[in-house]
Amino acid sequence: MLLGDTTSLYEGDLRRLTKIIRAAITFFGVLLLAVIAFAGWSANKTATDSERTLVENALNQAVGSVLDGQKSVAWWDEAVINTADGALNLEFADAEFGLFLGETYGHDELYILDGQDRPIYAYKSGARADHAAYESRRAAISLVVGEARRGITDSSLKARPDEFGRAQTNYRVLAGVLQTARWAGHIVSIDGMPSVVAAITIVPNVDMTLLKDTPKLLVSVVRIDDPFVEKIARSLLLPDLKLAPEPVSSAGVVSEPFVGDDGIQAGYLSWTTRRPGQVLLTSILPLVACGVFATGVLSNHMFGRLKRASDELTQREARARHASKHDALSGLPNRQHMVDEVEAKIGTPGFGQGGERAIAAYVDIDRFKDINDTLGHETGDKLIKAVSKRLTARLRAHDFLARFGGDEFAILCVSADADAESRLAARIASAFEEPFAIGGQTIRVTASVGMARAPEHGLSADELMRHADIALYEAKNQGRDRAMTFSEEMAKQVETRRAIEVDLRTAIEREELRLNYQPIVSCRTGAIVGAEALLRWRHPIRGEISPATFIPIAEISGLMPALGTWMLEQVFKDAKQWPDLEVALNLSPVQFKQTDLKAVLSTLIAENGVAPNRFVLEITEGVLLEATDLTKSVLQGLQDMGFRTALDDFGTGYSSLAYLCNFKFDKIKIDRSFVTNVSNAMTSRTIVQSVAALGRGLGMQIVAEGVETEYEAVMMSHFGCTELQGFFFSKPLSAAQLTALLAKFEPRHMSPFSELEPIESRRSATA
Repeated sequence: MLLGDTTSLYEGDLRRLTKIIRAAITFFGVLLLAVIAFAGWSANKTATDSERTLVENALNQAVGSVLDGQKSVAWWDEAVINTADGALNLEFADAEFGLFLGETYGHDELYILDGQDRPIYAYKSGARADHAAYESRRAAISLVVGEARRGITDSSLKARPDEFGRAQTNYRVLAGVLQTARWAGHIVSIDGMPSVVAAITIVPNVDMTLLKDTPKLLVSVVRIDDPFVEKIARSLLLPDLKLAPEPVSSAGVVSEPFVGDDGIQAGYLSWTTRRPGQVLLTSILPLVACGVFATGVLSNHMFGRLKRASDELTQREARARHASKHDALSGLPNRQHMVDEVEAKIGTPGFGQGGERAIAAYVDIDRFKDINDTLGHETGDKLIKAVSKRLTARLRAHDFLARFGGDEFAILCVSADADAESRLAARIASAFEEPFAIGGQTIRVTASVGMARAPEHGLSADELMRHADIALYEAKNQGRDRAMTFSEEMAKQVETRRAIEVDLRTAIEREELRLNYQPIVSCRTGAIVGAEALLRWRHPIRGEISPATFIPIAEISGLMPALGTWMLEQVFKDAKQWPDLEVALNLSPVQFKQTDLKAVLSTLIAENGVAPNRFVLEITEGVLLEATDLTKSVLQGLQDMGFRTALDDFGTGYSSLAYLCNFKFDKIKIDRSFVTNVSNAMTSRTIVQSVAALGRGLGMQIVAEGVETEYEAVMMSHFGCTELQGFFFSKPLSAAQLTALLAKFEPRHMSPFSELEPIESRRSATA
């Protein structure tokens, strides 16, 4: 009996346990379904409420926008003068009120009311209208007019947030206008169509004595028609937002009564709501319901499945551990695995005492982004796999190879060999000697390598690998396709670059940089015909820092757009002092790729009132190395705006005569290295003469840079250059110094070529 009782008790406990499990599954299943249903419903409701609020806010902004357009002409001394009692200037009213507000801001009807709110001017349907046109509108808009006069919202109209008033906080010097001005804006029904009606007083913004009587009132009517609603729809990303006379009955469509501030319903605003919770209600909820049901059916087998699930979990855990330490694409160990391996090697007690060294090497495929961009990411992935196989084959069996992502690999090599670094570099280089055959294409690539050595360069994985990364940066900076070993000098350079970047950011914010201008002289007249703007920075501690140092830092750190825009603004301001001079300035490759470059230049032209053909935008050959359709489009766009363009430093880097044929430059600037060598190297003379002849044949001016002696000036003039620039004429000057130089500068006549022999004799004697 005791055994039977024990068995029965065990079975009873099992039954109770089963019931408890089933009840728990049922309870939590129902709870889960309720939570999902509530979450889906709540998400849909929240999205609809948010969209409803956005539409209302957009209408408020529209009212503010109409008032903002009125303000641009109503708060103006000239507007007060030209609408004075008995002196209404109809031509002024047509141009500045009717035509301007009608075509610029899309106002459909415009009225000017005198101090007794009688119409003295009307503009409707794109032309001046009879004053009687206002009388048909008086009843509809009188409440708005009254509110604008009193400055108090009429109780008959629904209060609307004063978006326009909140936007007027920027007034400081002209703040007096806010003390006298009044305005009001509402949505009311006119001729059965909802319309924005806005009224604003015409008051002076500078000379307040001009306002002698009750100010005139400018009234605008903007119909809320289909284009008006479509504009709001685009701004809110609600493409099917419509105003219709009847509500739309369709799944997922919200129809809200559109009631104006005067209480008149003008139709229904309808749009398709996003319903983010619909997936929960239509897809997730049924699936979860099926899952809950299936779970209940299978609850009797849960203990048997538990063991199998436990075994499967163990296998998954093993796969997850492997995946957490290996790269999915190449199958190589990943960054974390590499860090663990480095720590395991250099953290061993007594490491380094036997002469062994741990070498961490970063390997980066040069210009890998170009391969992805031109041949596609699939080809790039195949190249990564091919490089992985090549490196694995070239390395020793106990070397550790990992992939850090992208095109970057890491190698850990432990060796007591004194030449271990050079041997490792040679093995890596051998992997890239032969081209790679990828998808029927032959791809030849190179790699940059940065190496650091433990314990000399670090006793932790983080320190060692950070130093290897610094060495890789230096390898790329030195021209790629090379291996560099970390040194303390590299670390100092990195710290210096970081310090300069921080100080440069501060210098830009505080406008501590300055512009100098170096005169450009005409070979024909000897007079100053232009100047090149040169950026300068005097650091309070480091002194003068060369642009060759801080410009690349600005480009890498993302400061170039702000720096370039500041330079353009300063050049345009300074250029107004010298109306007869051309002003040249250099556009960096980063600045050239700015999407808003043309917009910035257009704004500066308008603000400063200068002609764009007075400015020469100098472009280096680096911009043209990867000449894309965008490059050509931007260059053509600058020329179409009227700017002149110059190819700077021609003759250096990757100079190609094709640039002169494929791009329409106005000028070529010959690099100073050719000018300096013109007296010693026949090659330099030949190049200068050839470039000058070709450029002038293509209708371009030729500018010689770096002219420092009379001999160089005469030679450059004789070889066909049209303009000269250099210390022979003047060093770079501040704007004030350049103005002073222009006042006293005597044109320098270039000696004829027949006088070269005495000059050469003098040079020889001096030498």
